[in-house]
Amino acid sequence: MEKIGVYPGSFDPIHKGHIDVVNRALRFVDKLYIAVADSPHKNPLFSLNERKDMIDNEFSSSSSIEVVAFDNLLVEFAKSLNAQVIVRGLRVVSDFEYEFQMVGMNRQLNSEIETVFLMADAQRQSISSNFIRDIARLNGDISNFTTDYVSGKLKQKFNN
Repeated sequence: MEKIGVYPGSFDPIHKGHIDVVNRALRFVDKLYIAVADSPHKNPLFSLNERKDMIDNEFSSSSSIEVVAFDNLLVEFAKSLNAQVIVRGLRVVSDFEYEFQMVGMNRQLNSEIETVFLMADAQRQSISSNFIRDIARLNGDISNFTTDYVSGKLKQKFNN
């Protein structure tokens, strides 16, 4: 039986911490859907299609990864993909508190889908999309946090 995982997030933008979690998740799933949440309530800098494009660019050579968008309940979306696992990345203790509550709710909605937490690599724990956007907006160097493609997209966004 193929193990299918879903790694959800807003990915506004995707960064090296996300990429690390994706690569490690592929060690225990055969297929990973990177599920980009529409999340209009978060007022994303990038459109849904722009976020999907950046992720597609990062993983275009992997046949084990598919980038998809969703705008419904995560557990319902995961079920529609026949996923058995939801992958979540953790950076700091405050992430765990939020994620712990979400797992409890998701388990009540669908107890057949497990959630797996992956700690971000120690070098990547301080990275967040919010910080990256702020640094880029102020014309700072984000090369340690994102790939060249994403850095270019951020520069375009703030130069316009």
